[in-house]
Amino acid sequence: MSLIPLAVLVMFLALTIKLFGADAIAGGSQLSLLTASAVCTAMAILIYGRKWVDLEQSILQNMRSATPALIILLLIGAIAGTWMTSGIIPTLIYYGLKILHPSIFLPASCIICAIISLLTGSSWTTIATIGVALMGIGRALGFDDGWIAGAIISGAYFGDKISVMSDTTVLASSTTEVPLFTHIKYMLITTIPSLIISITVFTIAGINASSITATDMMAIEEGIQSTFNISPWLLLVPVLTGVLIAKRLPAIVTLFASAFMAAIVLVIAQPHLVLQIANTDSASFLSSFKAIVIASTTSNTVETGNELLNNLVTTKGMGGMMGTIWLIICAMCFGGVMYGSGMLSAITQIFLRVTRRTVSVVSSTVGSGLFFNLVTGDQYISIILTGNLFRKLYDERDLEHRLLSRSIEDSATITSVLIPWNSCGMTQSTVLGVATLTYMPYCIFNIVSPFMSILMAMIGYKIYKRSENVEQ
Repeated sequence: MSLIPLAVLVMFLALTIKLFGADAIAGGSQLSLLTASAVCTAMAILIYGRKWVDLEQSILQNMRSATPALIILLLIGAIAGTWMTSGIIPTLIYYGLKILHPSIFLPASCIICAIISLLTGSSWTTIATIGVALMGIGRALGFDDGWIAGAIISGAYFGDKISVMSDTTVLASSTTEVPLFTHIKYMLITTIPSLIISITVFTIAGINASSITATDMMAIEEGIQSTFNISPWLLLVPVLTGVLIAKRLPAIVTLFASAFMAAIVLVIAQPHLVLQIANTDSASFLSSFKAIVIASTTSNTVETGNELLNNLVTTKGMGGMMGTIWLIICAMCFGGVMYGSGMLSAITQIFLRVTRRTVSVVSSTVGSGLFFNLVTGDQYISIILTGNLFRKLYDERDLEHRLLSRSIEDSATITSVLIPWNSCGMTQSTVLGVATLTYMPYCIFNIVSPFMSILMAMIGYKIYKRSENVEQ
């Protein structure tokens, strides 16, 4: 009975994606989630006698946990608009075309994002800043969107997963009562091989994946120079943003400061674009203010004279994030009623019935993390639920909790970005401008990591019993 709402969701999402493709986020996916929520609510009230007030409270609690992510999404939209029109991203693209050869672009993008995410502890911030710039460079070099986004996401989630400053890493270790550095050290056993496999695949793919010609690259570089005032000084904004991140300021504060700095740079460095965006002939405080508001909040295209470059520098601002925010709200609604009705708990008992050997315990943990990402639409909820569900089972099997924390990260943290209606999947799809189902097959690290966790359990590599008192 508890599987019925989930089956309804899958059926409606399949129909929506078949009919609308990448445009499913414009309303079809949201309606699918609300329909499945309605089915779950009706069953909970009419069959199981649940009270609406309890279901409503569960929805509100789910919504509350998603509020910071919604604000971050709006600020990311503002950054995308101001960083582009101020010339920051065009500058990164311009220098990137001169430095990054097409044959090494994909592995280099993965490594760059991995390093930045490792230092900052945030895959979202990494993808929203340097990831967007790399997306522009990759498109200019002629790579398919899926390969570019896959390399960016793979690197960003590697760094996020093993960074001491990552909120998901801290959450997974604290939920399972494992010391943070013990948790990170143990994750390297599966994470490093997964990254090596990913870089190898991107290296092979990058050799022949680019379709750009020298003439096209020259045309793009000339178009950027003729449209924007390019200067190394513009890179101060990304540098200062990195400093704010390193100081571990709240993400909302950091992103707002970054968008504000880029808005100032827009007025100072690109006065001709201020007039173009504001649609006026005279420079004034009002025209500058109007240009900043438009660049931050609405869809905006800068005319460069090059069709490919026009597509690269087109931005949607905060307004472009509204479809994703709408989808997150609907996903939180579905997760809330599934949890509040008790159906989620009933389904998870399936995982507990098939756990006999160590490999089945780890496989069930990984499957549970993926399942919760599918149903709740949020990686934080998935981490907490998986940890609480399996902690007692690991004790009964005499297995160390660090195996549990690693299995959670290899599933709940990593797979969230592969699910179209999960907050991570929706966010990165919107930020990079690539549909989740388009980049999903190319997120090599995110696909390999869950299987690597199960593989290590199968061969028994460094799988210890709690009674062995192995050095942490």
